[in-house]
Amino acid sequence: MFAPPCTVERSTLLNRIFQYWVYATPPAALLLIGLYPFIGAGIALPVYLALPIYMAHQFEEHDADRFAAFLNELLGPRRRGLTAADIWVVNVVFVWFALLAVFYLTRLDPAWGVLAGYLVAVNALLHVVWAVRLRRYNPGLWSAAVLFLPLATWIFAATPAPILIHLFAMLVVIVLHAAIAYRASQPA
Repeated sequence: MFAPPCTVERSTLLNRIFQYWVYATPPAALLLIGLYPFIGAGIALPVYLALPIYMAHQFEEHDADRFAAFLNELLGPRRRGLTAADIWVVNVVFVWFALLAVFYLTRLDPAWGVLAGYLVAVNALLHVVWAVRLRRYNPGLWSAAVLFLPLATWIFAATPAPILIHLFAMLVVIVLHAAIAYRASQPA
């Protein structure tokens, strides 16, 4: 019978995806920025820019596996830390697809754009707090401080939303970050 030409095992392919996904972020971010005039109608520009700007942050944070190495060193060998698969799920599923969901939600009500604002603001604040507390650089700090904080401010200024949507969005993002911290801090 005919055998497929690809002999790469599924687990090897997934491992490569988990290891190298971050190298797709610079061209994908530029592509998304270029596509805004064609697909961004109805989505406020700062909300739309949350995805490509987050991708720039992801490149600083995860190139050469910097964040995993930083976090796993910080937690020590007695804690689970984060695997390449964990980092992929967090960044692709809970950032890229969460922001895609925000784009759809803003078509129903533009107020949901504040979710994108909290996603970048909470992440930026965590990077800044770590830097102050540890008195050193952490992967993703520069893009979080230089890109995320102004972007969050722009999103909140451009996106009027009722307090309940603000509270819900903030809670969702805080719970997401707490779940990541909980998973990473489990015993090894």
